[in-house]
Amino acid sequence: MHVDILVIGFGKGGKTLAATMGRQGKRVAMVEQSDRMYGGTCINIGCVPTKALVRQAETRPANDSAGEWYRKAVGGADDLTTFLREKNFQMLDVIDTVTVVTGRARFVDAKTVEVTAGDDRLTITADTIVINSGAEPAVPDIPGLRASGYAVTSTEMISTADLPRRLVILGGGYVGIEFAGMYSQFGSQVTVVEAFPQIMPGEDDDIVEAASDILRERGVVLTTGARVSEVSDGPDTAVVSYEKDGQVATVEADVILVALGRVPATQGLNLAAAGVRTTNRGAVEVDEHLRTSQLHIFAVGDVNGGPQFTYISLDDSRIVVDQLAGSGTRSTADRVAVPYTVFMTPPLARVGLTERQARDGGRAVKVAKKPIAQIAAMPRARIVGNTRGLMKFVVDAESDEVLGAALLNVDSQELINLVSLAMRHGVTATELRDGIYTHPSSTEGFNEVLSALQ
Repeated sequence: MHVDILVIGFGKGGKTLAATMGRQGKRVAMVEQSDRMYGGTCINIGCVPTKALVRQAETRPANDSAGEWYRKAVGGADDLTTFLREKNFQMLDVIDTVTVVTGRARFVDAKTVEVTAGDDRLTITADTIVINSGAEPAVPDIPGLRASGYAVTSTEMISTADLPRRLVILGGGYVGIEFAGMYSQFGSQVTVVEAFPQIMPGEDDDIVEAASDILRERGVVLTTGARVSEVSDGPDTAVVSYEKDGQVATVEADVILVALGRVPATQGLNLAAAGVRTTNRGAVEVDEHLRTSQLHIFAVGDVNGGPQFTYISLDDSRIVVDQLAGSGTRSTADRVAVPYTVFMTPPLARVGLTERQARDGGRAVKVAKKPIAQIAAMPRARIVGNTRGLMKFVVDAESDEVLGAALLNVDSQELINLVSLAMRHGVTATELRDGIYTHPSSTEGFNEVLSALQ
């Protein structure tokens, strides 16, 4: 088969690019290694099923069986991903010039890829190739961990029908904390083991403290400054050994969730045969236009070492489409104030600089922050029954520019997009403070919080 564009991986960036170029009449081949992954990580094993489970955990009736509710939640999440997977396949299948090929891709040379599925072989040549193979959970070489029958990654965790009684999470980063909050609400006894002195080490201390209080209130044990030294399997449980303050301690687990980051999925692609360079962290090396060391080969999404967010992958596709069929000027340098959200309950959403980063960078700043429970002009939180959390803004003391925000509150995953838009277009803290917002809403909390800038 010869095509104009070959895309390796059905994730957000790849599928959007394939659809866009296919509708323009280009011959496109989309290669995905598994028919269980049509649509990519987000809808199948990432954002969508995990957020569906978070929602079910939040709404579990107190008098219901925890195990039965969890089993139903997992089944519901699977039904949702099945529906979305089929929709994603149809999105490309209806375009006459796009062909979906299921199998594993391996470069033969810079313009040739071999796709294998069992004994079947298909050779595809292409003028342009886009690598969109994503990332996969990192499992470090801790004695006993990789061989443990109790250790799982997030992919396996969300498809497990039995709720673990004792869950030990290795890693207090964003994925680990999201799962800690979720499973504690489902009814598991959760312990988080984190090597850094605090969970979510990139956040300000006051935000971490507020998040930690919420988790501890739900029974989560946060063991920080602890390095896992060994995992030992027993007949019914595993024992996780860790070192903290010069002492060795242990914790038992029915399930061990390995949440220690994700690494670019390049194994098996045979990138060397194509002359495609990788970074020292294993990501495909790209320039600001997402071109690799071979100018006709691009890399989009998690595989290129950028921020591992679905919406970044989407923006990657826009950059490549602009290279192939536009002005060629769009680049990663255009990205300003990219937000993210950790879907604990309530969610933590952040954009821009933390207070620590701003001060370390020599900026003169003003800070406005307030616990949600103390914001009188935000009845939305009381209406939905969750007044936990904290709202915080970091503002340049001279220009009134919003440098960053951390919102740990109900609806923060929506509010952060408004703050990000304001930052991109130079809307000042004063203008945000004096904005006219609907009532009752979470947004109107800005009126009160930003009035406390000091």
